[in-house]
Amino acid sequence: MDFNAGSLNLKGRVAVVTGGSRGIGRAAVECFARLGANVVINYVSDETAADKTVGLA
Repeated sequence: MDFNAGSLNLKGRVAVVTGGSRGIGRAAVECFARLGANVVINYVSDETAADKTVGLA
């Protein structure tokens, strides 16, 4: 299957990412935001990292 993320349009959609303040979760947040989604970020205790992620999204 050929997948091209550039052809995805997630405007008006909501993505919920758990563990979104670092690592793979943070990369997912950035990707969903670039594709136009409204992103909800859930994290356990790393508020500083979560704030940085929000700034990138």
